[in-house]
Amino acid sequence: MNPLPPLDQALWRWSAVDLAHGIRTRRISSREAVQACLTRAHAVNPALNALVVLLDEQALAAADEADRAVARGDALGPLHGVPITVKVNVDQAGQATTNGLVALKDNIAREDSPVVANLRKAGAIIIGRSNTPAFSMRWFTDNDLHGRTLNPWSAGHTPGGSSGGASAAVAAGMGPIGHGNDLAGSVRYPAYCTGLYGLRPSFGRVPAFLPTATQERPLSPQLMSVQGPLARCVADIRLALQAMSGFDPRDPWWVPAPLEGPRLQRPIKVAMSMDCGHAKASPEVVAAVHRAAGWLREAGYVVEEVQTPSVAEAMDLWDLISRNENLMQVKPLIEKMGDAGIRASFAAQFDGSPLLDMDEHLRALARRSTLIRQWTLFLQDWPLVLGPVSAELPFEQNADTLSPERSRQVLRAQGPCFSVPVLGLPAISAPTGMAGALPTGVQILGARFREDLVMEAAEVLEGRSPSTTPIDPR
Repeated sequence: MNPLPPLDQALWRWSAVDLAHGIRTRRISSREAVQACLTRAHAVNPALNALVVLLDEQALAAADEADRAVARGDALGPLHGVPITVKVNVDQAGQATTNGLVALKDNIAREDSPVVANLRKAGAIIIGRSNTPAFSMRWFTDNDLHGRTLNPWSAGHTPGGSSGGASAAVAAGMGPIGHGNDLAGSVRYPAYCTGLYGLRPSFGRVPAFLPTATQERPLSPQLMSVQGPLARCVADIRLALQAMSGFDPRDPWWVPAPLEGPRLQRPIKVAMSMDCGHAKASPEVVAAVHRAAGWLREAGYVVEEVQTPSVAEAMDLWDLISRNENLMQVKPLIEKMGDAGIRASFAAQFDGSPLLDMDEHLRALARRSTLIRQWTLFLQDWPLVLGPVSAELPFEQNADTLSPERSRQVLRAQGPCFSVPVLGLPAISAPTGMAGALPTGVQILGARFREDLVMEAAEVLEGRSPSTTPIDPR
């Protein structure tokens, strides 16, 4: 354990690991930690609109109870007394699960979703609810109910989506850990846009369920959506994953996989790939990947530019698997409840797409197994893959609705985001510095349930590119 930060450093700047240790050892109190993050949120959130609900009263009451538990000598969870934020598209008992929709502003949850329940069991204290686009279906965080979230680095650029509220809150110091979820990049891309670490865990690692839902999710999100953390350091990502990943009987897809896998023979081989599917990576993106590759080589990894299985095919398969569900089930809901932004974005992505017949849909699902097999075999020889998160630097605000051509460019740029959910693999977005006023970053992916290897590699990058967050809004 590294020494704790000095007490004259504001507690909202501390990591979750340091806060948890300080609270457990009674160097600081949970009330002090929670109050510091709430005070910071009240100071900077009006400029960013990252948190759409602040829970001062109940968070401070929970902090007081956390401090009493420490005083009693109770058994403490890994996040005991630590302030965090939770996204408005998962259930938190007593709070509205709005998913960015005016129609759901009074959709009050009676019980916690599994990921929220697990975070509470670990001792975390929820201080606020973070913003998301309508239906959580854009890489831009804006909706008619809660408004637009700004990137603390640049108001003219997206903080990412759909976990853009979480990314902006963590980057600006409103809490050390933000909860997010990722169906097509919604943890990794917001982390990329704001200079954070964002982990998409393996499919089956973190349990998921939405008690307020009136019916089960369509099959494609059941197979591809996961819950994951955003944080300013890898140690906090590791701690959050430990807290989030406990068993919950409501998720039939959950797998009791260990958090640490077998030790691999060293040096570990890393395949470097610039493959973004249907787009060419920008010079800034290429430079970030090469910079990260150099750092990994210096740390003893064997890094070579290698052709991976097709990113374009995985991206296209995401569309094929989800297309019918989106056109037949989601589109009517968007037409009924969606705002102008999600309607325009959805139209750009799906209008004109033909419905697949049953045979085509089943063939797409079957092809997914082939692609997963190809990647699993590849990862036997190359346990890690280093590449872009997106083919572009963070997009300008609302780039997905500016014009048909810009909308197509945005979709093409996100090949690395789309491809990983199809495969069910873990991947982390890690910052690598700046390109002008905007953060740069890379994606590291590994074999299923080898988040440990992915995080270990990300820690190498962290050692060469120290965190530039938290920051004041610019």
